[in-house]
Amino acid sequence: MSSERTAGAVLTVDLAAIAGNWRRLEDKTGQGRCAGVVKANAYGLGMARVAPALARAGCRVFFVAHIEEGVALRALLPAADIHVLNGALPGTEAEIRDARLVPVLNSLGDIERWQAFCAKCGEMLAADVHVDTGMARLGLPPSEFAVLAAEPARLSGIRLSHVMSHLACADEPEHPLNGRQLADFRAALARLPRAAASFANSSGIFLGADYHFDLARPGIALYGGNPQPGRPNPMAQVVRLQGKILQVRDVDTPQTVGYGATHRFTGPGRVATVAVGYADGFLRALSNSGCGWFGDVRAPIVGRVSMDLITLDVGSVPPHLAAPGAMVDLIGPNSPIDDVAAAAGTIGYEILTGLGDRYHRVYVGEAAA
Repeated sequence: MSSERTAGAVLTVDLAAIAGNWRRLEDKTGQGRCAGVVKANAYGLGMARVAPALARAGCRVFFVAHIEEGVALRALLPAADIHVLNGALPGTEAEIRDARLVPVLNSLGDIERWQAFCAKCGEMLAADVHVDTGMARLGLPPSEFAVLAAEPARLSGIRLSHVMSHLACADEPEHPLNGRQLADFRAALARLPRAAASFANSSGIFLGADYHFDLARPGIALYGGNPQPGRPNPMAQVVRLQGKILQVRDVDTPQTVGYGATHRFTGPGRVATVAVGYADGFLRALSNSGCGWFGDVRAPIVGRVSMDLITLDVGSVPPHLAAPGAMVDLIGPNSPIDDVAAAAGTIGYEILTGLGDRYHRVYVGEAAA
């Protein structure tokens, strides 16, 4: 078990900030109309700590991706309403029922198997139906939806919990697909048996009340990601990652740094080596593009990110701040996850879900969550 003393880096997760972000989103969507998406181990931050914090804040409906995630969440939250986005794989129906999970039915085949299982059990078990309105990923494609709409008896014996769809371009408010998907979703609802409707993801919530329906499904916004790219982030920051300095050295021209000699000092400088690398989920794409922060002083990453180490140019950092054993912010007040993602050419989702298990994790704000 790592400790702050022995670990190469410390990852701090603010549970009160997560709870506050959920409350902010619930206020925007309406009382009782906001779920919590905790798939992928709560976006890398630890479902065992995050989900109870959301429940204490008032969240009652949760979404996961896989059945195993749902089973684990049920052990944490016996009374929660838990939905499985990837649905009921063939042969898993009994596990879903036993854990009191709600599968999302993504195809006519899914519906047929769930209906047969309900009949076998003699129970009207809950399920969601996912209608694809523009992702071409999961969900009933138009051809299968037409069959279901014409033959609603295919849903007989199933307790229809929600009809849902998923926005493809909600983070681009002016994208024409948003309006087309909304129109298609409304049309689909009119052709299916009456049920609660779920449509908006994190960014979809900020498209306006027309997109909210009965239940929104925010994910990244709960964890501090900006649901409105290009505009001020309305969500509180949740994560702080601090790496530990192992060594500081002076370098002279023409000294190069790291594998491949991709950075060369043009004059005297100082380099700090920090105990974080791509084995910890700190992306190699941050080589020569990311940075660390010592308070308000920026220190660029120089050279390549390696498996266990990064190197920072600390020539402009006061020596008492950049010393062996000192900590540098890699994700923090001056480097939120979206900025780190931009430097790596990716998205905040990948930064969060890739956070490694070698970090010493500290959870704060639990009492306030």
